[in-house]
Amino acid sequence: MHTVTLIPGDGIGPEVSEAAVRVLEATGVKIEWERMEAGADVIIKYGSPLPDEVVHSIIRNRVALKGPLSTPIGGGFASANVALRKRLNLYANVRPVRTLPGVKTRYDNVNLVVVRENSEDLYSGLEHIVVPGVVESLKIITETACLRIGRFAFLYATQNGRKKVTAVHKANIMKLADGLFLECVRRASREYPEIEYEEMIVDNTAMQMVMRPERFEVMVMENLYGDILSDLASGLIGGLGLTASANIGENGVALFEAVHGSAPDIAGRNLANPIALILSAVLMLKHLNEGEAAHRVEHAVNRVLLEGQNITGDLGGTASTTQITDAIIAAL
Repeated sequence: MHTVTLIPGDGIGPEVSEAAVRVLEATGVKIEWERMEAGADVIIKYGSPLPDEVVHSIIRNRVALKGPLSTPIGGGFASANVALRKRLNLYANVRPVRTLPGVKTRYDNVNLVVVRENSEDLYSGLEHIVVPGVVESLKIITETACLRIGRFAFLYATQNGRKKVTAVHKANIMKLADGLFLECVRRASREYPEIEYEEMIVDNTAMQMVMRPERFEVMVMENLYGDILSDLASGLIGGLGLTASANIGENGVALFEAVHGSAPDIAGRNLANPIALILSAVLMLKHLNEGEAAHRVEHAVNRVLLEGQNITGDLGGTASTTQITDAIIAAL
């Protein structure tokens, strides 16, 4: 029996979370869900988008599955997503991106993993007004965090049969900050001589990803670059609605989430695509050493996509959230 914290989230979050729960229950894996509230919808109730009891639940259970949480742009409360990563020390974001059967895109050979440093860089949120009309944001890069994420990327490559790691940077301009990042990843690379290592400037990386995505296997990068390029990578295979995501902490805590938005315009209408959260739940099953169940769910999702009879509107179909979930469960 596994005890897992479940954060349904905002907007379409409760719908896609319920779909993921139903699919996992259909595998026969015994999971006790500890449901927690977080996000924009709970501010009035708790005075915060991230109540302390949510964090305590995840620390206690060590594993969490999270739906999308809303974050206001340019004002309002701080991101609950970023706060979770900071408070739980979830330093590594892992985003596997691969071509899925039956999903029409410009590419048919994408199979890469973005490893994003999750704890610092411009995402530290350290900014202030110098004088009216002038804002300064601080980019924080540390040897500890860079070496940690570098080693994580090479260990991930080794454990998952990947042969190459690409470090993404802008050290030609930010010679000190990104220079330190590269120095640390190079140190990590020397610990794994069997893994091919290369470095690529971030703007060239973006171009290469849309020209020849098949050249990448594991890509490791700082926080902001990872935020941007992981979404670009998702676009190569059909969008964020098809992309799984995991956040891994040094202390063994892991949070698995859908990285798409909360889509309030379709919330409650049974239209949302639950595949991203279901595939994130697949990563969670692997983390829990339930590899057989993970493989079955992954196979079931692939089968439903390939058949194309029960897919949601964002994928060109007419199925509801319930219908695509039912189809995946039937395919199990």
